[in-house]
Amino acid sequence: MKNWFKKKKREIIASEMSSTQLQRLDYPAKIVIAWSKAIEGNDDIMLWLKENGYMELFMATYAIYLKDEARNWLQDNGYAHLLAMINAAEGNESAQKWLLVHDFELLYHIAMAVEDEQSSFEWLGVNAPADIFLLAKSIKYVKDKIEENHNDIHTFRVDL
Repeated sequence: MKNWFKKKKREIIASEMSSTQLQRLDYPAKIVIAWSKAIEGNDDIMLWLKENGYMELFMATYAIYLKDEARNWLQDNGYAHLLAMINAAEGNESAQKWLLVHDFELLYHIAMAVEDEQSSFEWLGVNAPADIFLLAKSIKYVKDKIEENHNDIHTFRVDL
């Protein structure tokens, strides 16, 4: 029964994403690097992103940390492709397929690299600049830490 709810949630996410007007994702390398540092926990850079017109990256960071309000914000404000990347990085196969169907190959490979797919790390190494590779590593580090905390009896269900 539990798997049915999980499956339904994934189907809803996939269907909602396909009907959202999407905003452009086009950032200079220094912004991607700053986002990577914010993901790793630099609160000063997080605040800077928020105050300097990168609210989507600010919210995506919180979404990576499993905050539903941030995920809803991404969905409602035209960043469903970022949300799909985050969901895909958490093993959501519907989100992974959605990224490919809608030609978000870079976001797909970031997500799959976070999922520890060696071929996606290799793809990023060949087809993406170093800042994107660093971004994938930063997200992977945080997601692995969250997973470790969820599996550790002493920190069970602690999201960093």
